[in-house]
Amino acid sequence: MPRKHIAKYLNPWMFRREKKRKRFEAIRARDGDNCWRCHHPMDFAAPSNSKRAPTIEHLQAKANGGTGKLDNLVLCHVGCNRHLGVNSPEQKERMRLRRGDRHDKSVQSEAARAAAEESR
Repeated sequence: MPRKHIAKYLNPWMFRREKKRKRFEAIRARDGDNCWRCHHPMDFAAPSNSKRAPTIEHLQAKANGGTGKLDNLVLCHVGCNRHLGVNSPEQKERMRLRRGDRHDKSVQSEAARAAAEESR
């Protein structure tokens, strides 16, 4: 039996950690460094219990029959992940869009304020 397979049985935690790290990197390469819900950048160096730390969010919750396949996974802040909970994918998308609209409006209002100050 090859050494890699033996390590899987002797130290399963190391194998799971490596598998999770590879999955995390694949999602990050696909989606980028911003949170799926709030679109703010994530702090990849933050401790895992920090609000700005990245976590893996299941769009279709495992409790509702979701899978661990990459097309069902996205990266979110810890706080955003808690807020999304075990809602349906449609409800999560609505929550995301509402949050994105607020973010877009705040950016637009900041730009409008800057333009108004510039014209004075």
